[in-house]
Amino acid sequence: MDVFEAMRARHSVRQYLDRPIPADVLAKLRAEAEACSREGHLHIQLVTDEPQAFDCAMAKYGSFSGVSDYIVLVGPDKDGLEERAGYYGELLVLLAQMLGLNTCWVGLTFSKKKARIEIGPGEKLVLVISLGYGAGQGTAHKGKPMEKLCRTDGDMPDWFRRGMEYAMLAPTAVNQQKFRFTLEPDGRVRAEAMKGPFSKVDLGIAKYHFELGAGPENFTWAE
Repeated sequence: MDVFEAMRARHSVRQYLDRPIPADVLAKLRAEAEACSREGHLHIQLVTDEPQAFDCAMAKYGSFSGVSDYIVLVGPDKDGLEERAGYYGELLVLLAQMLGLNTCWVGLTFSKKKARIEIGPGEKLVLVISLGYGAGQGTAHKGKPMEKLCRTDGDMPDWFRRGMEYAMLAPTAVNQQKFRFTLEPDGRVRAEAMKGPFSKVDLGIAKYHFELGAGPENFTWAE
């Protein structure tokens, strides 16, 4: 499975099998998490064999079961943290999918007190990502039409359309898709988050998908 197949195949999974993740798979995830932390100025943590974070009423309300492994997204409490967490978190989510694992972005339905999380001075927890072998593969959800999520003047270039097709596959909180991509007259792409829960995280996820689909050689981001 390549990253494009992973984007199409990956869906949120909340129930997991009692099956340990092999050491070699964990090593690949941990190495990538460390690289993402360096590049994205984050403090990403891969937590394994720890069932307490999802042993709480909120997790049960959210239909989680069997979770003992998860990724923690922490970083300096500065502007752009949520977007960076989404961007690099999704990189890890798609890698996990390619390694045969399942995932779910989790903002509220886990216990922060029970979770094994390191938060340094000046840092903030953004959210976590459950990880493991799913009892199923999840299901796709109907999204908004492309014209509701982007703006262009004139004909839409093929690269922009490909970027949008993959951005539309990006997971978002409660399937809200509160993002918009605009092709500026000078060829740059402006990405914006609308109002909504975790919408800045969602924007980072969608931007990673858009980059993969459009090809980073074809455009630059507008500030």
